[in-house]
Amino acid sequence: MRLVEFYSDERTCSYIDSKKSIFRYFHIQNVTPNFYHGLLERGWRRFGNYFFTPMCRGCTDCISIRTLIDDFTLSKNQKRVLKKSANIDIYIQKPTISQAHIELYNRYHKVMQSKKGWEYAPINAESYMDMFVAGHQDFGYELLYFMDSQLIGVGLVDALFDSITAVYFYYDHSYASYSLGTLNILKQIQIGKENGLKFFYPGYWIKDHYCMGYKERFTPFEVLKNIPDVFEAPIWEMYEHK
Repeated sequence: MRLVEFYSDERTCSYIDSKKSIFRYFHIQNVTPNFYHGLLERGWRRFGNYFFTPMCRGCTDCISIRTLIDDFTLSKNQKRVLKKSANIDIYIQKPTISQAHIELYNRYHKVMQSKKGWEYAPINAESYMDMFVAGHQDFGYELLYFMDSQLIGVGLVDALFDSITAVYFYYDHSYASYSLGTLNILKQIQIGKENGLKFFYPGYWIKDHYCMGYKERFTPFEVLKNIPDVFEAPIWEMYEHK
């Protein structure tokens, strides 16, 4: 395993315009599952061979959370989402790349540019490989969502020991009525339950945020209370809704 550490430049936060963000990165070739699992427990995320965590000055709004899979129960709305998705075909396999992947990713981000003000930078095959296919090793998978043989969603996910963690999800907004983002999370929790896993990590949560607040719908969940370094113990506590 080879590790290189670096920090991003400070820039305007993607989620809160009035704040600045900076990320700590590890570039790790051939990460061991044990080391990755330790990073995950300490609030790190993965894209390809890059592992990252926010280190923003004076701000801790991005909170690492994890759903308790055994205690999760479907809400009425989530049951409706599953029922409505009966005609969607879902396949799970190792991460791949195709022209359909790239075109869907770029369409998704083009819509998000106008919908939520995201910066639009179309991806190419090399960048897609670097971000979503490289580094998957034995723990990385993709969920492919098809309707009438057309790719309408791609969910990247990692499974490690007692946990399943969402890496990224993009979809065709023409099928927004199927609540594909919610469906993708529910399917990952279902996979975790079927395989006896304990935690589902949905990524960073910002309470009441228009883009990041939805993750609190998947209860019960724990929150990471400290910002531990690699060899410091993480402190997880149950979140109490107020």
